[in-house]
Order: sequence, then structure tokens, then C-alpha cells
Amino acid sequence: MSDGTVAPWIAAQSQALLAQRGHAWLLAGPSGLGQYSLALALVRAWLCDQPSAHGACGNCASCHAIDVHTHADLCVLMPETVMLELGWPLSEKAQSDIDDKKRKASKEIRVDAMRDAVEFAQRTSARGRGKAVLVFPAERMNVVTANALLKTLEEPPGDVKFVLASEAAYQLLPTIRSRCLGHTMVWPQVDAALAWLEAQGLAAGAAKVMLQAAGGRPEDALSFSRSVQDAQAWVKLPKAMARGDVSVLKDWSPAQTVSALHKLCHDMLAMKAGARPRFFETADLPAGGSVATLTSWAHALSVTQRTVEHPFNAGLMLEALVSQAQMALNSNP
Repeated sequence: MSDGTVAPWIAAQSQALLAQRGHAWLLAGPSGLGQYSLALALVRAWLCDQPSAHGACGNCASCHAIDVHTHADLCVLMPETVMLELGWPLSEKAQSDIDDKKRKASKEIRVDAMRDAVEFAQRTSARGRGKAVLVFPAERMNVVTANALLKTLEEPPGDVKFVLASEAAYQLLPTIRSRCLGHTMVWPQVDAALAWLEAQGLAAGAAKVMLQAAGGRPEDALSFSRSVQDAQAWVKLPKAMARGDVSVLKDWSPAQTVSALHKLCHDMLAMKAGARPRFFETADLPAGGSVATLTSWAHALSVTQRTVEHPFNAGLMLEALVSQAQMALNSNP
């Protein structure tokens, strides 16, 4: 990602953080606000051969090395599933184990990867511009992994900087949080977020629907738009659930379905309390549903969320979720 593609609210935050002094930053906020993008923008600027107050130049050998994920002075710590999704190379041993089907890609940051990162921090910089360690999502460190990082955060080598990006910073050890400069991610203005989404290729109408579906979080909106092509499916969802119509969800994963139903339940309860809905337009919501039944539905969805990635029969699970939604939305107000 070059500086030219960084969203304007990310660029502004990057510039502000680059003016600060320190060795470790914690970027915190809900998903979809650009924690990874901001972390990468900081790393690029720290390692750039010709940085400015605005960040990295985007043209030097260091910036190119980051673009192709081969920079010798950058260590990226992520769950293996996230590294594969974002195109970062795994260690030779990890890739070999996964290719040979000895194990699946890890959804946590493995302690052996953290130990490699600690050893990396002790080495001399290859390009003479210092070194950087990027951890994302930082909440995917378990206690053992976090403790392996802790001592290096307490007594860092002189030329290494850390940036931890998290979508659930409250899950991090207090000792990790206390050793970092904290930064709360900025929510972009709606107009800026819509303009950015349209620049990524979304039509104006789809951008508006997807941004609302994501609760105002632009990167979540973009990700959702890529997996759910039809924006009108979101608009139709509430009343389709009230009818028990499964077809609107035919291309959605179980995790996307549960998330969408959570949002629908939230907006229905908000309406019952006299508040404005957040994820849907008022006119698109059904009129029924009692507070007691909707509250029970919200609890049931939370229980389902804990096991949604288990290998259940997707079709049967979808039918059960829609049946549950239909009963809740048609209960007497």
C-alpha cells in the first residue's frame, strides 16, 4: 500500500503520530477503522529512506520492499490465517507444516513466531534505518505469547520500534497496554468515508448502504461489499427475515449471517426504546417484535456467535437462524 492509497483520515493520524517520540504504540478501536493501515503507514515512514513530516516517500527501495512484503528490517506478527489473507509470507517451517497438512494455519499469534520477533529485535538493522515490529491483531496474542513480548517492550533495543494494532485492546494484558503510547482510532466523517468507498470502486448507492451496514466503519464496509455483492440484499434483509425467506442469505457465510442478525436485533430494540436505528433505515424494519422476545433473541445470537465457526451443517444452521429471527420479529409488540 503506497501513501497515495491511504485514506485521508489515516494519513492525518499517521502524521500526528509521527510527530511523537516513543518506541511502542498501541492503536486501538473497533474493527474497520484502519488499525492495520495506520500501523503500516507508521512502519513505512520509520523505515523510509527519504521520509517527510507527512510520512514515507512511497518511491524508495525501502517502500518498495514493504510493498512486496520482503523488508529485512520489518517483522510482521500476525495469526497465520491473517498473514495468508494479507499476503505476508510465513516462516519456512510454518509454511511447510501447513502445506504438508501437519496442522492448520493458526488463528492466534504463535509463541514461536513471537520468539523469532524478539530475536529479530536484537539484531543489527540491515538497512541502517532501524527496525520495526508490527503486531496485528494484537488481541490474538495468548498469555504466553504476550509475556514473550513483554520484556522486549520493557527494555527495547535502541533502534527498534513496535506498533500494536488492536480491535479489542481490552483483551490485552494490562502490562502490555501500560508500556505503549495509546492512540484511539478516529472515526471518519460520513462524507469522507463515502468518497473513499467510491474511490475503491463502489457505486454511490452501494457505498451508502454498505457503510450503514458496517455501522460507519469504512474498511468493514469495503470488506462486506466484496463478499456480499448485492447491496440490496442488506436493504431487503429485515422484512425477508420477518417472512422467513432464506434466499436473501444464500451467499452469506454463517458468521456474516449471525453478525447481520445481531445488527437487525440491535436496531429493532433501539426502535422499541425510541432511538434511531444504526444499521438499517427505519422504513426497512418490520413493525412487530416484543422487547422481551427480541432480548431473548439477542442472547441466543450471542450464544451462537461463540460456536459459529464450528463445522456445522451450514444449510441447517441457516434455516434455524432464520426461523429464530422470524419468530422474534413477528412476536406481539
